[in-house]
Amino acid sequence: MSEQMERPPGAELQITFLYFHDVPRAQEFYERVLGAELAIDQGWSKIYRLTGAAHVGLVDETRGAKRASVDKPVQLCLRVPDVDAWHAWAQTQHVQNLTDPRDSAQLGIRAFVFDDPEGYQIEIQSVLEGAAA
Repeated sequence: MSEQMERPPGAELQITFLYFHDVPRAQEFYERVLGAELAIDQGWSKIYRLTGAAHVGLVDETRGAKRASVDKPVQLCLRVPDVDAWHAWAQTQHVQNLTDPRDSAQLGIRAFVFDDPEGYQIEIQSVLEGAAA
């Protein structure tokens, strides 16, 4: 018969690690375009606060557990209060593969996407008026 254990306390923060060939270039992009704040500097891994306890880690692929690859099956999504203001900002930053904002009634969002310097897709979205958050 197994003992009943109590679950340990939950996570204090969340970090999604992305692997890059050129971390300084990625840092400049995440700071300039997204306004991300460097929260933890581990040398070859730079961890940026995106919002609250959500973070993204920019890792030097020559040192990290994974390697950067051409195929990027990861999308980083940020929910913002005004997607159209963010789209106007993204246009001034000359980001790659910028799409026009589109509404999705099915998802209850208005969103657009663009790529970071090494091809990770970033989605910026807002809740459609009247949709459930």
